[in-house]
Parts: sequence; C-alpha cells; structure tokens
Amino acid sequence: MQSSKTKTLVVSALIAALYVVLSVVPGVFNLASGAIQFRVSEGLNHLVVFNRKYLFGIVLGVVVFNALFSPMGWLDVAFGGGQSLIGLLLVTWLAPRFKHLWQQQLVNIVVMTVTMALIAVEIVWTSHAPMAAAFWGIYAGLMLSEAIIMTLTAPIMAGLDRLLHFASVIQ
Repeated sequence: MQSSKTKTLVVSALIAALYVVLSVVPGVFNLASGAIQFRVSEGLNHLVVFNRKYLFGIVLGVVVFNALFSPMGWLDVAFGGGQSLIGLLLVTWLAPRFKHLWQQQLVNIVVMTVTMALIAVEIVWTSHAPMAAAFWGIYAGLMLSEAIIMTLTAPIMAGLDRLLHFASVIQ
C-alpha cells in the first residue's frame, strides 16, 4: 500500500515538473501568460482521462509555473490553479460517462476551454478595465488558444498512451 502511494506521489511530482518545463518555452515568447496562452503543457490535461490520479500533478505544475514565472504572481497561482482544479475535477466526473477515448478527450477539450472564463476574469480584473467591455474579447482569445492546444495534443496523448499505458503508470 505504501509503495502505491509513493509511486503516485513520485509520478505526480514528475508530471508537475514536466508541466513547468513545457510551459517555460512558450513563456520565453510571452505566450504562457496573458490573454493568449499557447502552453503546450496544457496537453497534459488529457492525462486525467486515463487516470484521475494525474489531477494533483497537473494542478501542482500549474501552481508552480505560475508562482515562479507569471507576471501576475499569487493571483495567477489562485486563478490558474483554481481553473485547472475546477476544470479537471469536472472532467474526472464527466469523462467516464463516455465510452470512447475520443469522446472523453473532447469532453476534456470543451471543459478546459470553457473554464478559461476564470482566467479571463482575472485578466480583466487586474487590468482594471470595465468587465463588460473587455471580458468577451479576452475570453475569446483564451478559449481559442486553449482549444487549439488541447485539440492538437489530444491525438499525441492518445498515441503516447498506446506506448506508455497511462492508466497503469500511476497505479
């Protein structure tokens, strides 16, 4: 029993570290924070479709990256970590209701794209712009960038699963 908990903890730490590393490169080009975010690391969100135990590592990765590299600091830790936690919890609840992997990944794409509303609220709030005027444009940019990354990474994660068997890696 203890070795299973240890394995889960180690895999979660590795996923968190991988999330940070995959976020640093887009961050160099100012594409990891702000109204348009092309974080390749968001593709790791698909891991929860294979096993919900990946949730902790992914959220931890978001929190660590935002704490270390986000220009918005602790607000981005709270909003980004919160968005990931809420979205991934919804996915772990909804995805098992679908039979096929592509359907589960589609649920993941939709949920994570829609929950970007929290990030849009954060950006509008911190920019002191009128919420009604700025929200929809920022939200549209965030939704588009999240949908693109999640859609592009879905078949990659499905292919990697055939090789690595994600469900059993964290057991």
